[in-house]
Amino acid sequence: MKQIKDLASLLISFLLSVPVFAQSYSTQPVPFIQVKITDQFWSTRLKAHANATLETCIAQTQDSTERINNFIKAAGLMDGGHEGIYFDDSDVYKAMEGIAYSLINNPNPEHEALLDRWISYIAKAQQPDGYLNTFYTLNHPEDRWTDMEKHEMYCGGHMIEAAVAHHKATGKTTFLNVATKFADHLINTFGPGKKHWVAGHEEIELALVKLYHETGDKKYLNLSYWLLEERGHGHGKGAIWDKSHWGAAYCQDDVPVAEISDIKGHAVRAMYLFSGMADVAAEKDLPEYVAALERVWEDVVERNMYITGGIGSSGSNEGFSNDYDLPNKEAYCETCASIGMVLWNNRMNLFSQDAKYIDVMERSMYNGVLSGVSLEGDLFFYVNPLESEGHHHRQEWFGCACCPSNVSRFLPSVGSYIYATSDEKGVFVNLYVGSTAEMKVGTTKLELVQHTNYPWDGNIEMEVQPEKEASFSLNLRIPGWCKVFSLSLNGKKQKVTVQDNGYVTLDRSWKKGDKLSLIFDMPVEVVAADPRVEANVGKRAIQRGPLVYCVEESDQANLNWDKIELSKTSTLKTAKASGKLAGMLEIEGKTGDTNFTLIPYFAWDNREEGRMKVWIDYKE
Repeated sequence: MKQIKDLASLLISFLLSVPVFAQSYSTQPVPFIQVKITDQFWSTRLKAHANATLETCIAQTQDSTERINNFIKAAGLMDGGHEGIYFDDSDVYKAMEGIAYSLINNPNPEHEALLDRWISYIAKAQQPDGYLNTFYTLNHPEDRWTDMEKHEMYCGGHMIEAAVAHHKATGKTTFLNVATKFADHLINTFGPGKKHWVAGHEEIELALVKLYHETGDKKYLNLSYWLLEERGHGHGKGAIWDKSHWGAAYCQDDVPVAEISDIKGHAVRAMYLFSGMADVAAEKDLPEYVAALERVWEDVVERNMYITGGIGSSGSNEGFSNDYDLPNKEAYCETCASIGMVLWNNRMNLFSQDAKYIDVMERSMYNGVLSGVSLEGDLFFYVNPLESEGHHHRQEWFGCACCPSNVSRFLPSVGSYIYATSDEKGVFVNLYVGSTAEMKVGTTKLELVQHTNYPWDGNIEMEVQPEKEASFSLNLRIPGWCKVFSLSLNGKKQKVTVQDNGYVTLDRSWKKGDKLSLIFDMPVEVVAADPRVEANVGKRAIQRGPLVYCVEESDQANLNWDKIELSKTSTLKTAKASGKLAGMLEIEGKTGDTNFTLIPYFAWDNREEGRMKVWIDYKE
């Protein structure tokens, strides 16, 4: 145990002493290894992750399904063919990434030994030429790299991400060696003068950039760029392209990536593509990529995003349909897509230092992502509708289990989204999460300490602790939902103006012990949808701060569900929740003689079964 803790301390010291290799975003995130989360809200979520989510993923991976056994078979240690879905390998890798991340802040020798064992199976399953995919190795060895829809690169991308996480967490190279051997196999197989390829499910693109950062070998970055440039030129072949109702647009292969303007197709694939485009654009200075990402971002956020930050309205393609087509009961809003929105919007902010991207990231994180896992951390949503007749419930697992394993790797990395730094523009505070963070500003080591009960209230206290007195800018995000705020420095109220990019900036010489007090007014708000969203005509939603609220039938005792409505005269006030929701704030509503209760959307379906809705009938 002591060895793991010493390694974590060593890693933090190393990260503070040298710049991150070759990352060219104008702003750099402070990695979660340098951030200790202390607040009630996220600490509770992380405890549930460590105690239940990881254990559920481990049990399902090695005990209840054939996922690990597929690797054992491919390694020649067990007889039999591949069982399960052809992309099940990816769930193993995502679970491994989550375990590796968790090791950094929650050392666990048993989990580290588990990873060592799984890695040994994976390494033995890898083919001599570097190829690695148990579906093809066991059942169709002669057909590998023949169908671009079959997720070979998608699985490989998640393997690379897990290997990088394992290397960062433990310093061991066993898994990283597997990843580089696989990536070298890709380089030997694809590229100019070799085989064309369009990954039917994007993911490999961002993973290869991570491998480049970890190894310093630019060939992996170049392969990522080549794969992006393959899209939109008629190279796609396989099951996706053969289906007339899907076609190339389903996997974002209908136009070259630099020409993308409208959101189309499968939501998760699009998010991974845009994240990979952003990473490559940051390294190679590709303004045409950035312009395309800005165009499609506007189309997603302005015309195709739910109030929860969820995306993907259609179950038929797990993605997008027409602009403003945002049904509530039928909303797909896959948990993985909301995670993708966090990944993409974070990258867009790193390019621009524009807080509008963090506004969307925060909305998706607190509503779209967190709704995907139960409060106890052991049950999951794949689909996250905004209205239910009482028959939609979290499950222990899914045949297609991308969402539980994705949640397992996302939650322990939440600390990476709170702070960022820039040599030119100083420190950015993007999220308000009780935490202690260590970072460097120029040549100065800095510790920032946040104390807050956000998102339940808008009071934030911050301690600025530079190693020595130093001049730099501190940029504080003012959330888009906030209309009124105040800021004090060492007890003195500051006259500050929100800049066009959504931040207020304090540029001064900072001394150890400087204290900030930032207070956001956080009223209950009644929100109307764009009138072009037919599903929400005559309805309103309730939000407070970053949280969207909903009504759940279990709270409305002896009340006619269909009679719940809002009006201009409705009163709405916060109250402390109890039972399973203890520690949260609910909203008590009253319209005429009717009393009703609203709870945070992310917390629905954690108690008794019953109906739920976000959008409520509104009476003029």
